Amino acid sequence: MQPAKTTVMALLEKLPDDCSLEDVLYHLYVIQKIEAGLAEADAGKLIPHEEVAKELRRKWVTGAA
Repeated sequence: MQPAKTTVMALLEKLPDDCSLEDVLYHLYVIQKIEAGLAEADAGKLIPHEEVAKELRRKWVTGAA
């Protein structure tokens, strides 16, 4: 994982010059969520695909929350 300053600078280089502050904040939010997900995966906090599919099917069929 890169230092936050490096991440922000790289993002600003990629975004168009006419982007809004809202665009910048949205992209930073997405980056933050991706990094959090990767950290959880590295820590072994994963749910097997089969378990997720089974739960989704149960919710779709029964309408349970």
